[in-house]
Amino acid sequence: MAEAGPAPAPDPSARAAELSEAATGGDRRALARLLTAVENRTPVAEAALRVLYPQAGRAHLVGITGPPGAGKSTLVAALIGEVRAAGRSVAVIAVDPSSPITGGALLGDRVRMQAYAGDRDVFIRSMASRGHAGGLASTSGAAAAVLDACGFDLVLIETVGTGQAEVEVAAAADTTVVLEAPEMGDEVQAIKAGLLEVADLVVVNKGDRPGAQRTAAQLRAMLVAGAPRDGSPGRPRPKRPEVLITTASTGAGVPELIAALERHRAAGREAGAPAARLARAEALVWAILADRLRGSLRDERHAAATDEVLGQVAEHRLDPYGAADRLLEALLDRDG
Repeated sequence: MAEAGPAPAPDPSARAAELSEAATGGDRRALARLLTAVENRTPVAEAALRVLYPQAGRAHLVGITGPPGAGKSTLVAALIGEVRAAGRSVAVIAVDPSSPITGGALLGDRVRMQAYAGDRDVFIRSMASRGHAGGLASTSGAAAAVLDACGFDLVLIETVGTGQAEVEVAAAADTTVVLEAPEMGDEVQAIKAGLLEVADLVVVNKGDRPGAQRTAAQLRAMLVAGAPRDGSPGRPRPKRPEVLITTASTGAGVPELIAALERHRAAGREAGAPAARLARAEALVWAILADRLRGSLRDERHAAATDEVLGQVAEHRLDPYGAADRLLEALLDRDG
């Protein structure tokens, strides 16, 4: 009797359709599996996103960023409670830093939000940054699109919390909330940091501490666009964010923050297609293009040539710009 051959490889499209249908129907296990596929950049994830992306665009995507110790996770938990009290569903993408040695991460944000683990209208996904700069994981935008398509009213995206460079969240969210804490010196850093320049709302958390009102006043003064004293034209700020004060541990100021989020969303709708949505589309497409370009240069037809060019750069026999031109030309010649 002849031995049976190997089982045929599963069809990614069929598996994607199965998971997508189950996830949009409320199956949280299917949603978790789908997000795992997105994080791992599998063919199933690509096929699923082709199906789900047209169904997205209804949720309010809110980015929460700021320095370590400002209370981002505590504020996110407080926001979940307020949103659920209003009968709305909420999903959270909480990004944690990865170990540069093992690649693992301590997903502490989920620990802080365990009170909502049994609520079916709350979904919390911890993601490791996997070395990606900018405060997010490289697949955070795609994960947010999946959660949006699955019908969540609000999607909160909490960044790693490494400091002033976390501006990537502005391209992933409709509304960007920058969190500060009193007496941390960040009001001084605000003068030079790009982080506050991408803020739609600035929140001084831990408002029960001494100096909270002073910090808020200093931030308001810095964020006002005005002309210099000599009357010459000043450089206008791209945004003039509202500054609020909260104490996330007690819930003080959180209803006012929810109201401010709704005002910002309504203003974006009145303005037509929000610029944030265009920026998010650009970021998603560029990320996919970059991944595909890197993958093409690493496939079996180009891997040796790519390694040779990179070796020339490492030995300073070729500059990085010339290397990029050479690799791109190689791809174009192949496709042509």
